Amino acid sequence: MRLLSKRQVLYLVPYSPQHIQRLEDLDRFPKRIKLGNGGRNAKAFWVEQEVLDWIQAQIDRRDELTDTP
Repeated sequence: MRLLSKRQVLYLVPYSPQHIQRLEDLDRFPKRIKLGNGGRNAKAFWVEQEVLDWIQAQIDRRDELTDTP
């Protein structure tokens, strides 16, 4: 399992950090995990496979919409 930093997620998903946070709050984007002491300074990461699965779901949804006559 590989963890992605914010920079890596922003490379894969070109949304602003604020938009990603909004999507997370709405359960529409994978939740980050925090490593460290659990306080405000804990580092946040995303599970790579969850982000890649989310991207694939967006592609699948697009394809379903374009395949419908």
